[in-house]
Order: sequence, then C-alpha cells, then structure tokens
Amino acid sequence: MQHHIDNKTFHVEILTPKQNSKNLDVDLERFADKYMKVMDAGYVACITDNPMGLLSFQATEMIAELELPVKPEQVCIHLNTFHTLEHLHEILDTAQELGIKYILAISGDGNERMPKLQPEHIGEGKNAVTSVELMRYINRKYPDVFDLGVAFNPYEPQDHELEKMERKLEAGASYIITQPVLGLDERVVKLEEFKVPVVIDAWMSKKLHLLSECVGYEIPEDTPYDPVENLQDLQKHYPNHGLYLALLGFKTQYPHLQEWWK
Repeated sequence: MQHHIDNKTFHVEILTPKQNSKNLDVDLERFADKYMKVMDAGYVACITDNPMGLLSFQATEMIAELELPVKPEQVCIHLNTFHTLEHLHEILDTAQELGIKYILAISGDGNERMPKLQPEHIGEGKNAVTSVELMRYINRKYPDVFDLGVAFNPYEPQDHELEKMERKLEAGASYIITQPVLGLDERVVKLEEFKVPVVIDAWMSKKLHLLSECVGYEIPEDTPYDPVENLQDLQKHYPNHGLYLALLGFKTQYPHLQEWWK
C-alpha cells in the first residue's frame, strides 16, 4: 500500500505544545488554529516529535484530544526513537485509529531524561535503534498501514549519508524530507536518482543560531538571510518538489503562502 506524499505542495511544520507549557489552553487553541488553517488550504501538516529534545505533547494526543479532522493525504507526523516500546505502540495504535498514514521516521533529538528504544525491544541485534530499525519494526508490526518517510542531511559526509539512504529505502522509506537547504545544492539534486518524492526544507525563520544547529556548522548571526528569498530560490531550483516550511511565522508569513507558491 504505497501512497505517495504530495510532492507539489507546501508541507507546513507545526509544533505541538510543550509539556511544561505555562498556558496550555492558549497553546492548544493555537495548535488547533494552525492545524485547521493547513487542512483548509490543502497543504500537508507536518507535526514534530519533541523537537530539539524538548518534551512536548504528541501529534496523536493533540489530534485525538482536540477532535481535529484527519485528512490522510494532508497529515504527516514525525516519530523518533526516544520512546518506550509501550509509548511507541500507543502512538502508532492511535495514529492507525485516526487514519494517519504518513510518518517521518527519524532518530531524533533526545535528552538524558528521555527513554530510548533499545534494539532488543524491537528484535534487532544492533547497538542502537536508528530510523532504519524503527521503520523495519513499524512495517513488521503494522504491515501496509503506514507510509514511512526519512530525513536526508546534505551536511554530513555524502558517501556515508547516501549509503545510509539506500539502507533507509531498503527498510521501506517511500519519501525523503531534507534538512534545511539554502539555494541550489548538488547533494540534494542527487537524491532524484532514488526515484522517490523528495520534499525540500525551506528554513522560514531568521533565527540563524537554530539553523546552525540543524546544519551542524556555525552561521554567524549577522549573516544576511531572507527566508522568502530562499523559498523562491528553492522553487526555482527544485520545480518538481514539495517544500517543507520549518518555523513558519503563522501571523506574518502564512497569509502570503498562496501568492508565494509558483
């Protein structure tokens, strides 16, 4: 049952409220508002899993609790390896009940307080669980239920990263979402050889220290960076790909998305 994630639209990142939220009711309302805006516009809502290792509510908890509608072609939840086996199954069972089918499997940003899936818990003989082992386990336990995607990092040594990508595709990945890309990048163009949909991450924030953390090298804070200009560059360089909008400003940027889609 391989569906293809929409490769010609905006994939809008939405963060769930943090577990230690000071004003949870307001945060829940904001989450629901962003989610419904994305649903109504026909874009794909991409919901994170404890980003930057900050303990946050799960996408499945939010959607179920707030009774939000799930349009299967428009929802993609991130799922990382920082969960107990029991919690992992809770997330996957709820996702199946809700009709969510797209999952981005990632190793994730954990912290020392978070549990980490152990290889022996999921029948693997490796030293650690990466997105490859996570996907294998999901496909084994939930055959033909989910379409699994994976991340690609153009900033890692490419021989290793491309070899890893082959293993991810063998494990059942059916689409790729990149780390943030700035302009034309030959390493991203090379992904077309894998013949699966590739969604390009357009970094929509001016917070360059956070971008530095994503790309793994220092970008000086005074570097000129215009997110909208970069978005338009990416559309020009990758006309056949969807665009993942990380840290989109819902007040300032979201209202302009329709005019920005070329």
